[in-house]
Amino acid sequence: MAETKELKAKEKQEFINTAEQTQSGLVFTPAVDIFETEREITLLADMPGVTGDNVTIDLNEGILTVSGNIKPWEEADESDVLIEFEVGKYYRQFSLSEVIDQSKIEAKMEDGVLRLVLPKAEKAMPRKITVTS
Repeated sequence: MAETKELKAKEKQEFINTAEQTQSGLVFTPAVDIFETEREITLLADMPGVTGDNVTIDLNEGILTVSGNIKPWEEADESDVLIEFEVGKYYRQFSLSEVIDQSKIEAKMEDGVLRLVLPKAEKAMPRKITVTS
């Protein structure tokens, strides 16, 4: 019997930080989808309003940190009538295992979606072992 899943739109969530912030403003947690093949793990992070120039990706001691800034809309001759789009920053961290070849990680930003390709290390690749007699 096929299993069906109900799709629900996920609201933009504010990041709950237990440490004190040194900058003011909202910080959001980007929604993420993760896919895996034999050769790599692909991570898609939804960061609407963020361009590639405003994304920072850091890797330190196996912790991958993704952050991005949403630039506010500003026009000199316009006054605000209704503001529903929240401006702030995106922030999320991932712990990487030895399975990932950290020197070959690739990133691409397109249409507000950050795509990270995390290749698996050769030692983590599935392989066939021949049996001799």
